[in-house]
Amino acid sequence: MSFFDWIIVIVPVMLVLGMGLHVRRYATSVADFLTASRICGRYVICVGDIAQALSIIGLASYVEVHYRTGYAMAFWNNLTLPLGIFLSLSGYCLYRFRETRAMSLGQFLEMRYGSKGLRIFAAALRSISEMLANMIMPTIAARFFIYLLDFPEKISLFGLQIPTFMVIVTICLCMSIFLISMGGILSIIVTDAMQGMFLYPLMVVFTIFVLCKFSWSNEIAPVLMDRAAGESFINPFDISKLRDFNLFALIVTLFVTVMHRASWLGAGETNAAKTPHEQKMASLLGTWRNAMNSIFYLLIAVMIITVLNHKNFAPLAKEIRTDLCRKVATDVAGSPEMERRIVQNIEKIPPQIHEIGKDAPLSDEHNLDTTYLDNVHNTLLLGNAASQEELDAALAKDTANMNDEEKAIYLRREKRDREANAHSRFQQFRTLYNQLMIASTMRKLLPAGMLGLFCLLLFLAMVSTDDSRIFSAAITISQDCVLPFFKRQLTPRQHCWMVRWVSVGVCVFFFIGSSFMAQLDYISLFVTIVCSLWLGGCGPVMIFGLYSKFGTKAGAWASLLTGMFFSTGSIFLQRKWATWIYPMLNEHNMTETVGRWLETLSRPFNPYIVWKMNPVKCPINSKEFYFISMVLTIVIYCAVSYFTLKEPFNLDRMLHRGKYNTSGENKATSKWTLKGIFKNLLGITPEYSKWDKFIAWFMFCYSIVFGFGIMFVGVILWNKFSGHPWTNLGWSRFFFINFMAVPGLLAMLSAVWFGIGGIRDLLQLFKDLKTRKVNALDNGLVEGNVSLADKENFQGLDKQSATDKK
Repeated sequence: MSFFDWIIVIVPVMLVLGMGLHVRRYATSVADFLTASRICGRYVICVGDIAQALSIIGLASYVEVHYRTGYAMAFWNNLTLPLGIFLSLSGYCLYRFRETRAMSLGQFLEMRYGSKGLRIFAAALRSISEMLANMIMPTIAARFFIYLLDFPEKISLFGLQIPTFMVIVTICLCMSIFLISMGGILSIIVTDAMQGMFLYPLMVVFTIFVLCKFSWSNEIAPVLMDRAAGESFINPFDISKLRDFNLFALIVTLFVTVMHRASWLGAGETNAAKTPHEQKMASLLGTWRNAMNSIFYLLIAVMIITVLNHKNFAPLAKEIRTDLCRKVATDVAGSPEMERRIVQNIEKIPPQIHEIGKDAPLSDEHNLDTTYLDNVHNTLLLGNAASQEELDAALAKDTANMNDEEKAIYLRREKRDREANAHSRFQQFRTLYNQLMIASTMRKLLPAGMLGLFCLLLFLAMVSTDDSRIFSAAITISQDCVLPFFKRQLTPRQHCWMVRWVSVGVCVFFFIGSSFMAQLDYISLFVTIVCSLWLGGCGPVMIFGLYSKFGTKAGAWASLLTGMFFSTGSIFLQRKWATWIYPMLNEHNMTETVGRWLETLSRPFNPYIVWKMNPVKCPINSKEFYFISMVLTIVIYCAVSYFTLKEPFNLDRMLHRGKYNTSGENKATSKWTLKGIFKNLLGITPEYSKWDKFIAWFMFCYSIVFGFGIMFVGVILWNKFSGHPWTNLGWSRFFFINFMAVPGLLAMLSAVWFGIGGIRDLLQLFKDLKTRKVNALDNGLVEGNVSLADKENFQGLDKQSATDKK
């Protein structure tokens, strides 16, 4: 980057760090540090979420998926739209969790299930799962910046050669721990809101750049339409051959939307709003916020697809792919000689001129990347030999003095070891190739100034994502795994320092994990399978804990343990498939038998679930393991709770409702009547102002009436029954209108709307911090199924309830 680009990056970053330092003076209590004293307005939470929602790992994952599958599946994602909107409008889970006033997940679990052991175990399980999933973030971010800015593999510092990768990871984590140490969640919310105000204009600039740089009709649309039958990028009725991201994945998404709405609550801004209603409105406004993130991700992905596949950019695409393979080979080749051979073979590949309409359409198996990936795979399979002839000669020399039996055993073992090593390294190569093509492409494509802005945008996104993920794990560990073991109550200062030191420990874990982690799957699939350690069994525990009186401690234990053991087994299969499990099956001549068994089990669900024997990748993908785990744990939770229930749980006390509403929060509810049933379905209660009602109704009309009714149901009916189904050209126009033009307009309106609201709420937050009331007992401890802060108030009410029963 130029000097000007570096100034563009450094100045805003220093302003954000300065704001974090300024917030430190306000973080004087445990409630300040963990919940921002529950005085945040909806816009400061929502704008701060913009920075957290935009991330390097999110962008890399989005491009990684859509580069291979296109956007036809996005049309069917509208099936989830009514469910998502109604859940947001009703405040499903978010409203109730905020009512509990719990500072952490474990505090809620102890209040609901009355078990300190369950609190500690569940918090530890969630923290481990969360940290394993998130520790790849610094890894991906560091590699992204190395590829984007073309940094050397090592830098010289005080005469020592230090890997650039570790330097960048250290900088990222140090910035995150600095912001956390200044003021905990209060610091994170304020700095994230500030970053969100930077990010919106930057995303608008890049949206304009992409639309001006590329022609929709002459470049983007032809590339999107050039796909083999069954793998369309834009026609949702022509996607039957998609594997990892298909309609089954959509079914899993629907299931997850309901079952895991509350699974990550209990950390950060999820309980920082002034009231449950403000928390609910912040979540509702988040759907507007997502419009900008979605169109930014979409435009970047479309740009990558076009540059790497359209003939107008063939020389540039060759340069990008060659440079990308060269850098990835440095990371995964294993030896300088292997790296040299990979690079030599890649450089011999000529620029690929793909004539759309003349050449065969591209597909998942045969595309412009296939030549490069197959070349690398074949090079790795040869091992130390430069050619098949050289390999045969070397094997003949090694077995010259062996008899036929010894020779057969040696050749079989040598082939097994060589193929296992090649498959494992190729899996790593392909993963990095897919994840980092965006960085290599943007470095070649962006001019000076724009490169600095792009780097700033993603650097701010990286910091906001890292600090929030680190602090989320730190809250859960400190509040639920460490605090319960203290025999005496900590002072606020000691309590806050405990959280700081735990945050440092999480950072160290991220650093070590980033050094040794080799992620072998798609980002989204890897995160799914690792998070399933917690998510596999926590859904019933959280949902039924908030909404039912019948869930028991035994049911919660059974669900969590089942999900954990099932997910551990699935992770083992995923990780060891290429290097141990498949070679073992092959050595015992079991691959065909197991393959037929897998195909038989999956045949009733073809083409959406297809289990076929594969030497490189486990036949059952992460989402399929995840779905099986969720269904299994729901059944176990309900069955065990049914047989162990003694008396119904008092939900009103936990939710501070009725006579237990001692906080003074306005939690008026609407009565269900035939006349007001539609209003109640939208979640509109007496708490809603006129502006809140306008937001709710507008959200309903745009999402349900326009998005679902017209642009989904209407389009399906036209293409199925009108007799004039759309061609690929018609679908490309629909794609432009529905996924780019309309969301782009909403995004521009949101940039102004949320910018004004964010500044107003941020100023109000600092005013409220000066007048807030501090409760020293509001620290996350629980006694007798109630928070320590509520214990004194509730004792008299509980006695009165017992007297009334008698």
